[in-house]
Amino acid sequence: MNDTPEDRGPRLRSRRKPPPLIEVTVAERLEITPRLLRLSLEGPGLEPMLAEPAASVRLLVPSPGTDVLVLPEWNGNEFLLPGGTRPALRTFTPLRSHESGRLDIEIVRHPGGVVSSWAETVVPGSPAAISGPGRGFEPPENATTYHLLGDETALPAIGQLLEFLPTDKRIEVYAEVFGDDAIRPLPEHPGATITWLVAGEGDQPGARLVAAATDLAELSETDHVWAAGEAASVQAIRKQLFNERGLARQHATVRGYWKPDRTPTS
Repeated sequence: MNDTPEDRGPRLRSRRKPPPLIEVTVAERLEITPRLLRLSLEGPGLEPMLAEPAASVRLLVPSPGTDVLVLPEWNGNEFLLPGGTRPALRTFTPLRSHESGRLDIEIVRHPGGVVSSWAETVVPGSPAAISGPGRGFEPPENATTYHLLGDETALPAIGQLLEFLPTDKRIEVYAEVFGDDAIRPLPEHPGATITWLVAGEGDQPGARLVAAATDLAELSETDHVWAAGEAASVQAIRKQLFNERGLARQHATVRGYWKPDRTPTS
């Protein structure tokens, strides 16, 4: 998932308090592709974050301009730092590390992202915090074919689903990336076909995913569509599936992962 702020608007009622933030440290930083970084985090209490595929965690990093991690307080609607400012808190897919007790996250590199900018220069031993997990994906019992659509922020979740879904299922993957150098190996699945949708400079995020969803063959009760990525594009996919094609909602899982930055520094 990307590290862009979620504009949820005003709330009239309190929201359910999320799991507490657990302090961790950066153990390792790796460059996976020119557009993707992987951070390995270590600390107590991380194992429950990895219970379900395509789940989510919130990553807290020091606010821009400081190396000091300050834990925010939940105000009934959101986490806020002392003084009422919003923390550098973004949502990602948790990945199991090869090292016991570690959790990995993958961050799409892009200018202006508060966590992306932090990850560019972070060193082992740097502090962070994790809250989670958010809900993962539970495959429906009668599904025989899965259509997985996602952008670069959804690739970690798609990789988990390819490892998790039974080998007798048919899987179509449509993955949108910006540039050929963002293509990366995905886990092998005997029933999977993978189509890379390569976008170019200036292209609208998610446009190729919306087109792929529109071009899907007729969907039956044994098909399930899983789509995740930029919020406006997955909203268009949701509308296309449910309103235009009449797909029953139980046959699709559609999640908005991120929104474009509204300011150069957020």
